[in-house]
Amino acid sequence: MVKEFLEDINKAFESRVRLGIMSMLMVNDEVDFNTFKELLGLTDGNLASHIKALEGLEYIKVKKQFVERKPKTTYSRTREGEHAFKEHLRALEAFIKKTSD
Repeated sequence: MVKEFLEDINKAFESRVRLGIMSMLMVNDEVDFNTFKELLGLTDGNLASHIKALEGLEYIKVKKQFVERKPKTTYSRTREGEHAFKEHLRALEAFIKKTSD
């Protein structure tokens, strides 16, 4: 039954923004705030709210530092985040396979 496959899809990644954030972090060790904002086409507030949600789930972690006297905030995936995202992708693949049969 198709419903079974939908149950494994992680609601945290239903948003295209959160999906984009995690996708970028899966292929990069770190991504800074401005890069996310530019590539995802978001406002500061919109991006911050999605980052806060993923951070609250402990899927990403934040690192704040100063580079040449300017603040720089970077993000990286956690082990939990990597595992959750991979499980989400597996669930999507299973759903697609089941619905295309």
